[in-house]
Amino acid sequence: MAPEYQNPQFEEEISEETGLGFPCRVILYNDDWHTFDEVIDQLIKATKCSFNEARSFAFEVHVKGKAIVYYGSLTECLRVSSILEEIALHTQIISEGDE
Repeated sequence: MAPEYQNPQFEEEISEETGLGFPCRVILYNDDWHTFDEVIDQLIKATKCSFNEARSFAFEVHVKGKAIVYYGSLTECLRVSSILEEIALHTQIISEGDE
């Protein structure tokens, strides 16, 4: 009689990377429709930054045509971008290597 072999049960742990945690940036672009106050208010709402930081971002956008207004995970950048776009501001999300 042949010896009985047991096949051990292995549970393989599979980790899925969603790609939502990698570093990204939100770029805000200048336009001719929104006032400084509207942009500042929306930046504060979206990024939870101070009034002075929001005013600085708004001025940079006005002078340079665009500015990076937020750094974070893709999930957080999507949240920030969607809040900025509530008043039809133009944004773009880029990942760390897309510059």
